[in-house]
Amino acid sequence: MAPTGRILSLFLCLACAGTSAAVLAQKYPAKSVRIIVPQLPGDSCDTFARLIGHRMGERLGQQFVADNRPGASGTIGLALAAKAPADGYTIACGQGGNMSVIPHTMKNVPYDALKDFAPIALVATNYLALVVNPTTPFHNVGEFVKYLKANPGKVAFATNGEGAFLHMATELFRSQVGFQYLHVPYKGVPQMGQELMAGNVDAAFTSFTGIYPFVKNGRVRLLGIAKATRAPNYPDLPTIAETVPGFESGGWFGFVAPAGMPKDVIAVLNREANAAMKLPEVRGKLEALGLEVWAESPEYFGNLLKSEYEKYGKVARDIGLVPK
Repeated sequence: MAPTGRILSLFLCLACAGTSAAVLAQKYPAKSVRIIVPQLPGDSCDTFARLIGHRMGERLGQQFVADNRPGASGTIGLALAAKAPADGYTIACGQGGNMSVIPHTMKNVPYDALKDFAPIALVATNYLALVVNPTTPFHNVGEFVKYLKANPGKVAFATNGEGAFLHMATELFRSQVGFQYLHVPYKGVPQMGQELMAGNVDAAFTSFTGIYPFVKNGRVRLLGIAKATRAPNYPDLPTIAETVPGFESGGWFGFVAPAGMPKDVIAVLNREANAAMKLPEVRGKLEALGLEVWAESPEYFGNLLKSEYEKYGKVARDIGLVPK
């Protein structure tokens, strides 16, 4: 074929590819969409997947069906999603723990969080709280930091396990403040909270939404929230960053797709997820759980994922954590 003919053929192929993607987006979805939830029913991911997925389905005229695939800290479900066809009919619920932390702390994670997924939409963030047993003498972050620096190894921090998210958050705090502490890992957050309230440990980072009822009834004392700025719904709560500039740590939840999904289809899903999250009844339910609701672009979500992945990867390397 002559050079001119080859160029024309290439042009036509590219034009057809673009047209096919556009047509796919116009017809999408033509059938139900599966949302893989890598946790048990009732978990935060499950709650928002069903809540938002239902509204997306109403707007698009197809069902968005939650498919719970729990196990191995969420890696089983995400691995299944990563291997699914990138055709828009399988998406998944991702979260900070199984996409930003676990890849650095668990052996043989069956997916690459940055390469195997395409971000769709960030749904919500859940900041952490720094809390202490109320019998301790600490009433604010400044007092606590001063004591930590002056008394290396004397404060017992509880976490939900070696290499778990709350351990990484504690190590991030330590690296930015500069202190030594006694690490007391537990098998899970409920046991950790019970031991903190019983006075068997001094302090912990934990989910603000989970601990706040115990803050209100006086069973724990909140020193600050791990957010860059004060929470809109709790403007009187101080941030740790007001004493330790730049400190921020928390969970996030969002929808992801198998890598390679057409951008036009991702744009449809992002638009509809964001529209659902702007509905007063959806936003109200999520905010009632203590979550901060977002409606941003896939690029925004992708940048957050990359930033969080790199942040906790550095923490794991700095402490010489050996994945288990």
